[in-house]
Amino acid sequence: MIDAQATAKYVRTSAQKAGLVLELIRGCGVNQALATLRFSRKRVARDIEKVLRSAIANAQQKPGFGGDVESLFVSACYAGQGPSQKRVRPAPMGRAYRVVKRTAHLTVKVTERADAVRPKRPVGRTKVAADAAAPVKVARPRARKSTKQAVGGATAAQE
Repeated sequence: MIDAQATAKYVRTSAQKAGLVLELIRGCGVNQALATLRFSRKRVARDIEKVLRSAIANAQQKPGFGGDVESLFVSACYAGQGPSQKRVRPAPMGRAYRVVKRTAHLTVKVTERADAVRPKRPVGRTKVAADAAAPVKVARPRARKSTKQAVGGATAAQE
């Protein structure tokens, strides 16, 4: 079983933002992961796509690789925090605010599947057929109290 990894260091994004996109491709086949990254609206997805393509190329260069890219899947991917650049931004009344420009180290590992196992489903909300057939409960509006009762005055029934 072949496994390979690729790392991009000092990518100009925070590790938390990169981790959100990496969650989308973890456990997916490489073709599905590339398609997910291609249509992701996050800017860091382009950097992750480059790292994934590099990891695929690294796997192809290893001796003993079967030659079928379809059999590769993303076995692990994570974003570690890199060094932060500290900058100063002028603020009112002669003060200064600190601006922290974060960087991240992106790592993607791909592994060859031993057998034809079904790839992991994409992360997100999916409706099950049983849930779709279940009756929907509709909330009813509450009855409003009369203004005299709400203020504390006597109503016609009490007089």
